[in-house]
Amino acid sequence: MPPTHIVFDLDGTLIDSAAAILASYRAAFAACGLAPVRRIEANIVGPPINETLRLLVGSGDPALIGWLAAAFRQSYDEGGLLETAAYPGIDELLAALREEGCVLHIATNKRIHPTRLILDHLGWRDCFDAVYALDLFTPGLPDKAAMIGRLLADRRIGAAQAVYVGDRMEDGVAAEANGLPFIAAAWGYGGPRAEAMVARWRMAATPRELGRMLLDRNK
Repeated sequence: MPPTHIVFDLDGTLIDSAAAILASYRAAFAACGLAPVRRIEANIVGPPINETLRLLVGSGDPALIGWLAAAFRQSYDEGGLLETAAYPGIDELLAALREEGCVLHIATNKRIHPTRLILDHLGWRDCFDAVYALDLFTPGLPDKAAMIGRLLADRRIGAAQAVYVGDRMEDGVAAEANGLPFIAAAWGYGGPRAEAMVARWRMAATPRELGRMLLDRNK
């Protein structure tokens, strides 16, 4: 059975949120009167907030991470996220996939609250059958592999029916953990280098090429 369920990562795959995220990280450090130990630049976008903050502050102190995370969320949720834009060609991709009968889902490291706000901002709320985030459940899910597994189980989607699309090595690893084919979005923040790609993974240079790959898989 060819895949009919397309599960997408969000940041770096469907949306370019780097400017908004980086501005909110900078605002968080400024609000807390701290200086990051490494530069706040696009290559930090993608992992969960706490993981990124541990990297930026050079400490795993829960109180410190919590303080910075609260400052980040305030900046981001109160307007910063509205700087988010869809990558060129993504609106057309989503429309084409839905027209062909594909069922679309999101599995993202982004928190569920801003994810929903961004989907509303872009007019995408009705495009996706399921939208999963690490903090969608209590307790939160440990990683993206577990999140994808939970989505597949909840929706009763077999691995042969689905494919995962993301922009980072961790996305490919999470797909592999669930037996899913993986397509890397080369336009994202942390796209896997060609030499690092697992042989069975595929890479799309543009959303148009991704659309051709996905639609070919459904014919």
